[in-house]
Formats: sequence, C-alpha cells, structure tokens
Amino acid sequence: MIQQDFDAPLESTSFAGLAPGPRLLVMGAVHGNEPCGPKAIRRAIAACQAGEIAIRRGLVTFVPVANPKAHAQYTREGDRNLNRDLREKPVPLDFEDRIGNRICALIRQHEVLLDIHSFKGQGPPFVFFGPDNNRGLLEPFTKREAELALASALGVDLMIHGWLESFEKALRLRGKLGLPELGLTAGFGTTEFMRHAGGYGATLECGQHEDWQAPEIGFRAILNTLAHLGLVDEATPALARRRIIHMNEVVLQETEGDHLVGDWATADPVKTGQLIGQRADGRALTAPFDGIIIFPNSTAKPGEALYYLGHPRVR
Repeated sequence: MIQQDFDAPLESTSFAGLAPGPRLLVMGAVHGNEPCGPKAIRRAIAACQAGEIAIRRGLVTFVPVANPKAHAQYTREGDRNLNRDLREKPVPLDFEDRIGNRICALIRQHEVLLDIHSFKGQGPPFVFFGPDNNRGLLEPFTKREAELALASALGVDLMIHGWLESFEKALRLRGKLGLPELGLTAGFGTTEFMRHAGGYGATLECGQHEDWQAPEIGFRAILNTLAHLGLVDEATPALARRRIIHMNEVVLQETEGDHLVGDWATADPVKTGQLIGQRADGRALTAPFDGIIIFPNSTAKPGEALYYLGHPRVR
C-alpha cells in the first residue's frame, strides 16, 4: 500500500478573469469527515474547465481538501482541529500547524472566503457569519454589510452569528471549572482569520455529513457566490429575507454524567423553561429564553459544549 505523504503540497486550482474583480477563496474538507465540500468544489472546477462556468472578472481559487490528512483518514481531525487556533505558527508543532500556515498564506492573498462544511447531527443547512462593525478587542470588523450580503446570497434560509462571542463565554466557564486555560485564538477558524487579515467570509454548513443533498447545496452556494461577487456573467441571486439567529448562550459538559434529555437537532425550537438536559447530580438544564438549539452534542466530554442556544435577531 502506498504511504500517504501528508507533507505534500496543498492542492489548489485558480481561474483568473481578464477584467478586475474580487479575489475569492473557496475551501472544503477543513474537517476530513465532511465530504460535501470536496464534491461541490471539484464539480465547480470541472465546470470551469469545461467552460460551463466562465470566470470573467477577478480571481477564484478552489481548495477541495484543506486538511488532506484528516480527509484521507475520513476523520474530523488529523492531529487536531484545523478550524481552531488557525493562525500563522512560526514554529509549527503538528500537521495542522504546517498546513494551517499554507492556508493562512492563501487567505491573505484573497478578499472573500467561502468555507464549505457539514455537521454530525441532524438539522437544516445554515450559514455562519460574523459580528457587527466594531472596534472592540474581541473581533474588530468593518465589512459587516458585505459579509451579511454574501451570507444572504448563499441560498440557505437560516443564518447564525455570534460564534466567537459564545466561545469566549465557554472559555470563562472552563476557567470556573478549573480546566486547562485556552487562549481566545483557540476559537479562530478560517473565517475568523480572514476577518483578521482584512477580508470577510462565511462558513456554509450544508447539513448532515452524509446527506445526499449537501453537495448540491454547496455547489449552488458556489454558483451564487460567483454571481453575487460579479466574477461571472450571471444574474445576481436575490437577497431574500432570511432567519437570523444570534448564538449567545453555551452550556458545557461540566462532569461525566451531564447529558441531553431527548433527541435534539440543530435549529430545533425551545421555549423558556423547556428541559434540554440534566446534570449528573439531577439538576435540570432548561432554556432561559425562546430560541433554537445549536450543535447539541450527546458525546461531549467535560469542558466541551453540550449545546449552544440562540434567539432571533432583527438585523
């Protein structure tokens, strides 16, 4: 059997229009067990090569497999989660540090990012986008309107923001539990690094990992993005009204035995006071407001998120 060379070059394919325009980066398989991104991106590359998609302006770079080690193993991670603590590492310590350095360099060469993912549990497709314009310390940002328009154009109805805010809350909760300290950059993924580098982007969650519709959702999002940014001569997708959720609550697994009560899926509605889970000592975990549950994790370990909550926001 041929040994996989995990230090081989990162594969990317670019198409440059002959007129000026935005520089778009489209990535898949940041997590190796999420096949929809590579399928959608390879289909888009083939369509560009066949002339079915004609890039007229700007530049688009496709990276079907951002984490080749995890992808080859069909696991979420290689040595660790590539979509956490993503930043330049002058002294890389593991595979994700090494491949992450190349990804960070690619991100810096582009202005806009579409990162295609899927998730383990059930639930509808949705898009993660970033914060309001602000000059704060958590995630300073100046491109809110452009990012919101991109997220709205991808073709999914549910839009969620507040990831880094929720992650910071999780860090404070971990501290109270006496768990090993993590820095805020532990919450940095591809879109966080793109904002840090001066651009903007969105993370598209196409649904459950093995959902046969997920690659189609990813491919349509690529087409919509190319049209929205004007890289192709296609009609810009209408920016329909979307359901926007502010993810602003996280509940951690504090100890072995904490668990969810019932079968929860991302985007399931919850009512104030509704039972969601239970601590090992019998204490009930209930919803503090009317909203939705996000990423319920029945296999969480102490210090990990048991679930997130969000509520509708007019924006």
